[in-house]
Amino acid sequence: MYDCTIAYVINQYPKVSHTFIRREIVALESEGIEVTRIALRGWNDDAVVDPKDLRERTRTSYVLKGGVVQLLSATLCAAVHHPKRFAAALWVAFCFTRRSYRPAILHFITLAEACVILRLLSESHASHMHAHFGGNSTEVVLYAHLLSGLSYSFTVHGPDEFDGPSFMRLSDKIRRARFVVAISSFTRGQLFRWVDEAHWSKIKLVHCGLDESCFDGARPIAHDRKRLICIGRLCAQKGQLLLLEAASSLVREGVQFELVLVGDGEMRGEIENSIAARGLSGIVRITGWLSSNQVQDEILEARALVLPSFAEGLPVVIMEAMALQRPVLTTYISGIPELITHGEEGWLFPAGSIEELKAAMRECLEASVSEIARRGARARERVASRHHIGKEIKQLVELFRQTA
Repeated sequence: MYDCTIAYVINQYPKVSHTFIRREIVALESEGIEVTRIALRGWNDDAVVDPKDLRERTRTSYVLKGGVVQLLSATLCAAVHHPKRFAAALWVAFCFTRRSYRPAILHFITLAEACVILRLLSESHASHMHAHFGGNSTEVVLYAHLLSGLSYSFTVHGPDEFDGPSFMRLSDKIRRARFVVAISSFTRGQLFRWVDEAHWSKIKLVHCGLDESCFDGARPIAHDRKRLICIGRLCAQKGQLLLLEAASSLVREGVQFELVLVGDGEMRGEIENSIAARGLSGIVRITGWLSSNQVQDEILEARALVLPSFAEGLPVVIMEAMALQRPVLTTYISGIPELITHGEEGWLFPAGSIEELKAAMRECLEASVSEIARRGARARERVASRHHIGKEIKQLVELFRQTA
């Protein structure tokens, strides 16, 4: 028996980069919280290959799957049956169009999406709504809150929320929420900047969690392994082009190694061109999106994870590599230094510095197996103490029970 029902509202679910949301939902249900999965889109995402994600797809209701007719019908129904509530939500949508980071029409479409969600909330008997990410998905639950009176909360990850918080109306979303989850102290501090002190107490720190499967199968690196792995969407903020520049420089200096890029994205063509232009085709491999088990296998075949990001929240892939006893080379930005100490769990370097990235890669590749093992063991211990789902989920369960 479930204690209460929470509606999880996500812009796209399942998604290859959102396995942490799936883990969170499964952990909540193991603690007696029923979760109704609602996504705006994602029912036809060809990048989803993991069997666990494919199962989640069958359990998710999709707001936009019914098309324009369903949006218009639900909007008309809400306007007729709840005219005062609809007028209040319509006014907020109008306010959100001013100095917005999105075209004005999209805010009214988001309101129509919230009208569709009303029926799903009624059918599931949900007593609270929770969204992940402070953008579109949280705007949807805010409108659904105004239309239904149901409370809502949301989790902020960054960095997108911090690129233009005023244009995203982040402070309005926080003020109307019952509580807000920040995934790191850095994230919580950023939210403090954008809302009055009177609302600080509702911003709660809950880390993203790893389940036992993330720790299973960890093993020491092979003695001759000189492979680095970079996992993430192929996009500007992840810094893969800088990584290729550093790799090219090391190759010219005679350093022998392999580099695997796991992921896909809008910059794949540009990255492939850079690999060819730098003569790295025999050294760098791009895998595309992989299942969770395949990603784990790739991590275990590598000496370390390298992630030269320019902007981040606190990447879950860092936690996953650490759980498998692999040290991490990454930038000291956002919440990352809360998890990794330079010289202990890995190497930290300033974002955008080609020379320091290159130096960290060289030091990692030339380090003894015993040194890599020491940092890997330290990494596993650190992430287990701070990001185990069994501990972190209890805080979220308590917040939901108090609210519901």
